[in-house]
Amino acid sequence: MKKGIHPEYMDCTVRCACGETWQTRSTKPELRIEICSKCHPFFTGKQKIVDTEGRVERFLQRYGLKDKATASEQAKK
Repeated sequence: MKKGIHPEYMDCTVRCACGETWQTRSTKPELRIEICSKCHPFFTGKQKIVDTEGRVERFLQRYGLKDKATASEQAKK
C-alpha cells in the first residue's frame, strides 16, 4: 500500500436519534444515524403501519379482505 493516500482510521462515536450511543472505528470521528437495532421495528417487534393516504385500506379492499378493512376502521374510531 502507498503511504499517505489512505484516510486515518480512528475511534468513532455513533449516535442514534433514539439516544443510543456506542463506540466503533471509522474514518470519521462521529456518526449520527436515524435508526439503530435498539429502535428498529424489525428488531424490537413493534411494527408500526403508518397509513397516510388510506393505502392499507385500499389494499385490503382490492384483494377481497373487506372485513379486515372495516374492522381496522372501527378500531381507529
